[in-house]
Amino acid sequence: MDITLTEVATTQLKTLLAKEVEANNLSEEAGLRLMVVGGGCSGFTYKMGFDENISEQDKIMDIDGVKLVIDEKSGLYLEAVEVDFQDNLMGKGFVFNNPNASGTCGCGSSFSI
Repeated sequence: MDITLTEVATTQLKTLLAKEVEANNLSEEAGLRLMVVGGGCSGFTYKMGFDENISEQDKIMDIDGVKLVIDEKSGLYLEAVEVDFQDNLMGKGFVFNNPNASGTCGCGSSFSI
């Protein structure tokens, strides 16, 4: 599986994880779970969050010190995805650039394949 994190996204994720660990909300063993779930006006939407509950079926990747956790089903939709972090006039947040998506909704929160 080929997933890319931009340098900006990597820095932001490391900062967020460090804050959660420092606040004792998470252990250092936690990883960032990337998921694709049904929903949104185009059919699928991305979800992400730190997770300590990692199963044997999960795929674990380390990208520049960020531990990614991906379930088998989501992995089918995340091949070649780039995760970026943007801070601009439209707001700030993580952005998924998916070359496999055939379309996205107007607000960019969901996609179709």
